[in-house]
Amino acid sequence: MIRPTRRAVLFSAAAAAAAHPARAAEAGATLEMAVGAIPTSLDPQYHTLTPNNALAQHFFDPLVERDAQARLAPGLAESWRLVADDTWEFRLRRGVTFHNGEPFTARDVVYTLERIPKVVNSPGSFGVFTRAIKATEVVDDHTIRFRTEGVYPLLPADLSQIVVLWHGIGDNSQTGDFNSGRAVIGTGPFRLRSYRHGDRVEMERNANYWGDKPAWAQVNYRFIGNDGSRVAALRAGDVAFIDAVPTTDLGRLRQEARFPLSETVSLRSVYLRTDFREQSPYVAGPNGEALTTNPLRDLRVRQALSMSINRAAIAERIMAGAAIPTGQFMPPDTFGYAPDIAPPTFDADRARRLLAEAGYPQGFTVTLHGPNDRYVNDGPICQAIGQMWARIGVKVRVDTMPYAAYSQRNARSDTSIGFGGWANSSGEPSAGLRGLLGTRDVARGWGTVNRSGYSNPEFDSTLARALTTADDNAREALFQEATRIAVRDVAWIPLHIQKNIWAMRQGLTHTPRADEMTLAQDVRPA
Repeated sequence: MIRPTRRAVLFSAAAAAAAHPARAAEAGATLEMAVGAIPTSLDPQYHTLTPNNALAQHFFDPLVERDAQARLAPGLAESWRLVADDTWEFRLRRGVTFHNGEPFTARDVVYTLERIPKVVNSPGSFGVFTRAIKATEVVDDHTIRFRTEGVYPLLPADLSQIVVLWHGIGDNSQTGDFNSGRAVIGTGPFRLRSYRHGDRVEMERNANYWGDKPAWAQVNYRFIGNDGSRVAALRAGDVAFIDAVPTTDLGRLRQEARFPLSETVSLRSVYLRTDFREQSPYVAGPNGEALTTNPLRDLRVRQALSMSINRAAIAERIMAGAAIPTGQFMPPDTFGYAPDIAPPTFDADRARRLLAEAGYPQGFTVTLHGPNDRYVNDGPICQAIGQMWARIGVKVRVDTMPYAAYSQRNARSDTSIGFGGWANSSGEPSAGLRGLLGTRDVARGWGTVNRSGYSNPEFDSTLARALTTADDNAREALFQEATRIAVRDVAWIPLHIQKNIWAMRQGLTHTPRADEMTLAQDVRPA
């Protein structure tokens, strides 16, 4: 008797699910899926990175959920309310258990919040979401209160970004304890079976999950960073679902009924950061000579760099329409979006004049650092920007690398101009404005990922007022004003808003998420 290969078994299972989708969940089917971005850790408090957060959502739950449109919804907290101007009360869900059978209580929430500042070598701390909490009071096992410094209306939104850990993993739990699987004990819809860094995560359905049960008895959540390989795996039947559909394949896939697409405008803003320090490591004169000052500190230079980028061309030619040019963090029709801030107008001639006015008629040399496996077409976009800047006299060395290496470089602030992205997954701009552009203040939780050194007291004070304004309309107006200040400063160089696009085999359906997360629980038989 000839035994089928593993690939043949997987293909047969996928084909059977497609042919009989209604029976897929009943048969205890396995979902084979692949994502393009590789998480840096299974520790859900190690790195504020969307791939990490998405993976964590399979095993853990936050107090406050976000639906597919980034709207707040009850999670491990059934309800929340202001009981005083400076005090939020959260009522916790009863009857919830962790994967090991232990009950979920307020003690686990306290443990979760206390661990965040203790995480060692975090490239992006979750402290930006907890610093507003000045004191915590456990009323009873299922009621907890958080005291803030005055009115702080964004606490439920902040807590939607933090998943709850079991207190029993201990005060000395390390990131390695999660990567080994020992500490991956959550309340989420799946249990961890195995984790192979850079390869895959295998998980199984949590039969005791308090919420909607996932359709799949088992999930193989694979990491395939190469775009061509990911699409090839879908076509070959090795996987039934992929995210981050490469723009080079969009046209063909749209014409193939056997590979339905799921898409939505994301909350992901893609941008460049420029160095505001007095001396910058990768900037030199037009012939490579040392400079006494950093040209990137000059507003006219930053304006020139921004307006010499043809954002429409990037969106149309490199992104194949899967991007919206932007001049700010938020996409249109979201909270905090400022309609009067348009994408910067492309004007290479004016950019050359601005460089001359700033004292650089012959330009200068600079290195543009970026990832080549994290954001859609990140490497090609960096190359295109380098060519655009060359046309105004700026000599650019483009240095792209795997995100694992790039994130460590960023953590050391070892760039002069860096390519990045921020998912405004809370549905409003406060975390990005605080974390990326706020003056760095560890105690305050501001500037947690501010690698550029940008600092403007007017921006900080406007944003601080927004964070303590209870009225939604007034708070949004302050967010918009803070954004205008940063735009006037060219505090960062916004490029575009990504669109999220997934592809799957026939017989499946998917709920697309604006926050860019790829979750097995969002995939179901059609």
